[in-house]
Amino acid sequence: MVARVPIVQGAMGIGVSLSGLAAAVANAGGIGVISGVQTGFKEPDFVKNNLEANKRAMIAQIRKARELSDGIIGINMLAAMNNYKELVMTAIAEGIDLVVSGAGLPLDLPELVKGTKTKIAPIVSSGKAAALISKVYDKKFARTTDMFIVEGPEAGGHLGFKRDDIESGNVKSLRELIPEVLEAIKPYEEKYGVKIPVIAAGGVFTGKDIAEYLNLGAAGVQMATRFVATEECDADINFKMAYINAKKEDIRLVKSPVGMPGRAVNNSFTKLLDEGDIKVKRCYNCLIPCDPRTTPYCISDALMSSVSGGEGLVFAGSNAYRVEKIVKVQELIDELVTEAEQFVK
Repeated sequence: MVARVPIVQGAMGIGVSLSGLAAAVANAGGIGVISGVQTGFKEPDFVKNNLEANKRAMIAQIRKARELSDGIIGINMLAAMNNYKELVMTAIAEGIDLVVSGAGLPLDLPELVKGTKTKIAPIVSSGKAAALISKVYDKKFARTTDMFIVEGPEAGGHLGFKRDDIESGNVKSLRELIPEVLEAIKPYEEKYGVKIPVIAAGGVFTGKDIAEYLNLGAAGVQMATRFVATEECDADINFKMAYINAKKEDIRLVKSPVGMPGRAVNNSFTKLLDEGDIKVKRCYNCLIPCDPRTTPYCISDALMSSVSGGEGLVFAGSNAYRVEKIVKVQELIDELVTEAEQFVK
């Protein structure tokens, strides 16, 4: 399958991008991506039976997306999740088209998709990471990845850069990272006689931005922030309005239990976090690096609250303050494609 439009919809968890948004993007010609993080948060046994609730809900979301669309549907899995392998295997058994994986190096992903039609797309934030993953896939599995998603420092959610470096500007821009990754994977493209698509992600906002990365050699872009303010986005209207009401100074960095900085909208939750750690009331055992005794807060509770319309963590890209209105996915993609066509060389 080949996407008609060079846009991958970035996954947003918990529950921001489920079957509704993913199917709408796929129907519009892009690649729709379901968030595979705590997908079962609305299941009645979610707290007591977390893994089974998540597997059950993931199956339901994939099947619902398939009912709504015959386009390309992917799922995003954090490599830092405790039940990563079981959840990836569940999605593959349901015939998911693509597994996107970041928040760590998904070095065993080829083994999980072996013998299936499911494609894989690791997320990297440097040429060094792309080269390392390519080297492991070559030596261990005698293959390449199907795609690389290169996420720059302007992305929302978890970032693959140190907070001090982002704040000091001591990071490479996405415009610098794309050529770096393209160069790093060249030997593996030559060895296997394939072209590995490189997708630009993080801060991509307009059609002109899309054209700029295509002109740099990217095969497409990943966009998440723009898809929050759509009718089909699976989040509560309060979550969407947090973007629309945000000012530039409201977009900020936060600490995360994952061990990476994140970018979110400033609100009462982030202000409370600035005052000190928020005690964890219960643990879902969702992340490998997270210790409930020392973590600054429970990220699952913070994300589940916000997506349901309450106060919590509202992850957002650096350009979220530029979002002005809620539109239909098809309308958004049509606008982006029309503008991009004017600038593609």
